[in-house]
Amino acid sequence: MSKNTATAAAYANIAFIKYWGNRDEEFRIPANGSISMNLEGLETKTTVEFDSQLAGDTLQINQQPQSGGSLERVAQFLNRVRESAGISTFARVQSENNFPMGSGIASSASAFAALALAASTAAGLDLSEAQLSALARTGSGSASRSIPAGFVEWLPGEDHQSSFARSIAPPDHWSLVDCIAIVSKEHKKVGSTAGHPLANTSPLQAARVDSAPSRLDICRRAIMEKDFDTFAQVVELDSNIMHAVMMTSSPMLLYWQPATIAIMQAVQDWRTKGIPACYTIDAGPNVHVICEKPYSPQIAQELIKIPGVLDVRTASAGGSAHLVSS
Repeated sequence: MSKNTATAAAYANIAFIKYWGNRDEEFRIPANGSISMNLEGLETKTTVEFDSQLAGDTLQINQQPQSGGSLERVAQFLNRVRESAGISTFARVQSENNFPMGSGIASSASAFAALALAASTAAGLDLSEAQLSALARTGSGSASRSIPAGFVEWLPGEDHQSSFARSIAPPDHWSLVDCIAIVSKEHKKVGSTAGHPLANTSPLQAARVDSAPSRLDICRRAIMEKDFDTFAQVVELDSNIMHAVMMTSSPMLLYWQPATIAIMQAVQDWRTKGIPACYTIDAGPNVHVICEKPYSPQIAQELIKIPGVLDVRTASAGGSAHLVSS
């Protein structure tokens, strides 16, 4: 491949302590920090080629040409890269996901993490991990967390340079598995980008943000000590608080479907029976059931029996965003 072309891959991630709401909408500086785990195998692979013959940026996702909002968002992101690299050449972007997009499985996280690495490399930039994470954040906040490996904390920071994610533990630190119960493969009516500005319309958002540092501390310590009971309690609490903010925003955001609630109830029931599992739900109806690896086959089997569950994907902790070729 020529030096103005690069291909990169990045994994989706699941947030244990959630990101919802920005202090700076343009740069996606978050209202609070967050902690997540990259998801091995749930991958976006993206090729970026800067081509002087192009009259504008082009975008293909899963071999389908894109226009309108999605192309504009990518072009705006590429403008940042061009500005940093001191170039004006337009780019051809080809991206492929191996999991449903826009349904609450962090497809924008893996997409913009892969785009950040591929575009910056193709443009001749040599960015540090923190700089890459900050760049990815400007496309999708959660993409900042898909740059480093394994268990990741996004430091909220005060500005563009100080708001980035870093690894707090490698993928093999703790054998957690995310059993993703897919109850909808449809695009959300209101995506995260449109949802974040609504956060401050909820009377609960200020309390959520004020109490987030305490939950971050509890979650970080639980991960380091592999304390599943403490981990489960804080992860479910944080997910519930975020969805309470969504449900009390104006307009209201209600992502849950009947199957979503059935899964939440089932997980709580399993825990009372001694099966270590907990749920967390991003901005969508699909439910991420987190467990330790020995329990994942049993939990996946139980999840698929719940009415409304279309499919179950499992993923262990994944690595960092990486170049496939450059």
